[in-house]
Amino acid sequence: MQNFFKLLIFFSLCDFSGIAQRNKVENLPKYDKQVVHFGFLLGINSTDFVVNRIGAFTHFDSLYVVEAKSVAGFNLGIVSNLRIGEHFDLRFIPTLAFSERNLDYSFYTNDKLSSVTSKKIESTFLQFPFDLKFKSSRVVNYRVYVTAGFSYMIDMVSQAKVESKDKDFVRLQRDDYGYSIGLGFDLYMQLFKLSPEIKMYHGLPNLLIPDDRIFSSSLRSLRSKIFLISLSFE
Repeated sequence: MQNFFKLLIFFSLCDFSGIAQRNKVENLPKYDKQVVHFGFLLGINSTDFVVNRIGAFTHFDSLYVVEAKSVAGFNLGIVSNLRIGEHFDLRFIPTLAFSERNLDYSFYTNDKLSSVTSKKIESTFLQFPFDLKFKSSRVVNYRVYVTAGFSYMIDMVSQAKVESKDKDFVRLQRDDYGYSIGLGFDLYMQLFKLSPEIKMYHGLPNLLIPDDRIFSSSLRSLRSKIFLISLSFE
């Protein structure tokens, strides 16, 4: 994840440096006149939960703390871009995302930590995000942009229909939806446009399927929170 941040900063600094040092030849001068163009996206995601816990843990024996921890995952998407104005684009990027999240349950005995149980939750998402992209004016081979949009996701490995008595795990709903915001840069190369981007997604529905086991009954709600660092080639 840190290496991806360094890559994003590297590309930005390289382009700023080039602009400051000399007047560069403008690459792909007619690129932004296209009504529709396509590409692909590669990204690294950090998928997490917004955890809403039951207030009085004393009802759950020795359980005192529940924490969500994110694990890095991978995204692969297809970019479809529709130009709707000089500074606005509409983007649809169907994506396959591999994600993992952990819920750590800490148990105490006589005010001392006795054990920590971790529940791993793996997901394979089909994501269908629609984003409105606002672009700054182009400066030679560079421009900055922001995005805002809505996304619907399907977890293809959801265990929502598995009977809770079969295994001791936390079950989540298959469908999720929410809003996203992002920031990125368009870098115009000789043959293609490269766009490093950072995006945050926040899910709206409660994904938790309640049951009477402590790993679920100690929680009021679980909502998705995803950070994505990506490179799109268009």
